[in-house]
Amino acid sequence: MILQMTIIRSAVFGFTALSLSLSLSACAMIGKKDDTGPVAVSSENKGFLGMFKGSQPAANTTEAGIGVNAYLWRASLDTISFMPLTSADPWGGVIISDWYANPEKPDERFKTTVYILDSRLRADALNVTVNKQVMQNGGWIDSAVSAQTEIDVENAILTRARQLRLSNVNK
Repeated sequence: MILQMTIIRSAVFGFTALSLSLSLSACAMIGKKDDTGPVAVSSENKGFLGMFKGSQPAANTTEAGIGVNAYLWRASLDTISFMPLTSADPWGGVIISDWYANPEKPDERFKTTVYILDSRLRADALNVTVNKQVMQNGGWIDSAVSAQTEIDVENAILTRARQLRLSNVNK
């Protein structure tokens, strides 16, 4: 029984470490001139696994990519950076925060999930879900979140993504 628990813990730790390293490597995509879609893989590409560098397909290559827009990815991480992260999957385009309580209102907390649905920088390529809980009788109870809250978070991410894109174009 103890051996099984040790193996399970090792597997979970390994998966978490792999996910974190892949998430960090996705940040290398920011700053590239063309992040509109998959990029050809060739021996000349120097990015992580050859997937991020170069905007022109090389002859006799296969298509590969992470499937999400790099500006939306970076902007999402920037926008919810005040919240602790539970999970960040750059290939699936999902960022999940852990519960965050504002120190000024410790009786309520929020959890955010960001879905990046496309490799293009578009408003419909983003979906944000915000969950809220309030403290009642010593326990956390789910509470309704205004739809406007989710729209405001989406707009903040889109604004930051546009800023990142413009700063990259002007270079």
